[in-house]
Amino acid sequence: MKRKTRFAATALALMLSVGSLTACSSGNNKPAPSNSPNSNSTSSPTDAGGAKDTITALLPPVSPNYQKNFKQMEEDFNKLYPNLTLKIEPASWEDMTQKLDTQVNAGSPPDLAFINSEGISKYAQMDMVMDISDAVTPEMVADFDEAPLSYMKKDGGLFGLPAYMEVHAIGGNKQFLEEAGIDWKKVQQEGWTYDQFREAIKKGVVQENGATSRYGFVFATSGVAARDYLGILVKNAGLPSPFTMDHKYTYTSKNFLEVLKAVRQMIDDGSMPKELSSVDAGKRWNMFLTGQTMITGKGLAVFENSANANNKKIDANDGSAVANSVKVEYIVLPLPSFGEHKPVSHAVVDGYVAFRGKKAPTDEHKANVAKAAYFLASGQTSATTNSDLFAAFITDSARKAAESMESTRNPDNIAAVDKMLENAAPARPDIPTDLGAKAIKVETEVIIPKLQALLANEITPEQMHEAVTKAAIEAFGADGVVKE
Repeated sequence: MKRKTRFAATALALMLSVGSLTACSSGNNKPAPSNSPNSNSTSSPTDAGGAKDTITALLPPVSPNYQKNFKQMEEDFNKLYPNLTLKIEPASWEDMTQKLDTQVNAGSPPDLAFINSEGISKYAQMDMVMDISDAVTPEMVADFDEAPLSYMKKDGGLFGLPAYMEVHAIGGNKQFLEEAGIDWKKVQQEGWTYDQFREAIKKGVVQENGATSRYGFVFATSGVAARDYLGILVKNAGLPSPFTMDHKYTYTSKNFLEVLKAVRQMIDDGSMPKELSSVDAGKRWNMFLTGQTMITGKGLAVFENSANANNKKIDANDGSAVANSVKVEYIVLPLPSFGEHKPVSHAVVDGYVAFRGKKAPTDEHKANVAKAAYFLASGQTSATTNSDLFAAFITDSARKAAESMESTRNPDNIAAVDKMLENAAPARPDIPTDLGAKAIKVETEVIIPKLQALLANEITPEQMHEAVTKAAIEAFGADGVVKE
């Protein structure tokens, strides 16, 4: 079954929510666009010539092998467009935001940066992102699945092209799940409530000599992962977005408070470490591979690939395997839903967002930036990256390029991700960029530091909820927040 078919339910849900979008393909059998890296045309799209131009891109390690391919990407782009140069600057996930912000504040950002679609509002408020809706060709737009493309839209503009659409899930160690009596296949397809999840992770705890040698659940809450935990959990508590459809801020809701209480409960139960606030993404993954936790989060499809790679190193007695690691069969699992609320998955759409400096770019340069974004987000480049990620192909050209690529993904995990995509929160391009920027400010200045204090047991859930409510009223006004 081709991936576009598996996206059908999600795309329909998103289209009903966001309305009609720019035209895109309704099938899998049309040829790749003429300027696609997979085009069968033997002539270059720039045979007619053109002014020389350089497009810069700031890119983190999107997949395990992504940055190893930068030189090849630059060369392939230049072959496709002989008059253009793609200059890639690598960044780590940890310093990506700092590097980008430094360049943005200096008025000289890269032409493209790989960021989460939710970050568009932040830079749009600064008037530093670039609307490329008049620079992309109809063929480029038609190559993309409509649902992920909608995430790159704000206030009627298109500010980049998506690399993938996946869900932030959690992942379990198959052996430990089965030892704890958890029917993980049922959970994958039917989900679980918070009460069921809470009891399950209690069963995953192992005590040795009066100390915990294995936790039921560990989530990265420090460093670059600090914003993920609550953002994922609250979607399953009746809060699919920070804003209602009439643009009132939602985290003042009692539902948000119930999630904060759950955050403390899982630590107080002993199912999660008391030191959770200091667990960053690297430590979280190390704990999972060394058997110190039954379930880990957040989890993306690529984690299965990473676990498989470490298993091979263990089998080969390769010294580069994670120290003291055990073989792990990675199982994709959904987040629990709270109360009577339906499960809502956190869809993550990252991609190549276009930036502009203080001086407006020429139409020619904008068109060249669009060409570079499309080159990175489609065809062979995308197929290679998303195969490495175990992520979905979201363009017809990438699906075509990937036809000859073998996949070792667990079919149960594929089905689990498909199920979660059916329940994915819809894109919200209707949220004004000024409100989106204010929400990011409240998150950065209040929610994240207060969450760290809550995890460290320095404040209560009620105190955090009160602080968030106060900040939200200051940001959005008393009439701009949900009141209960």
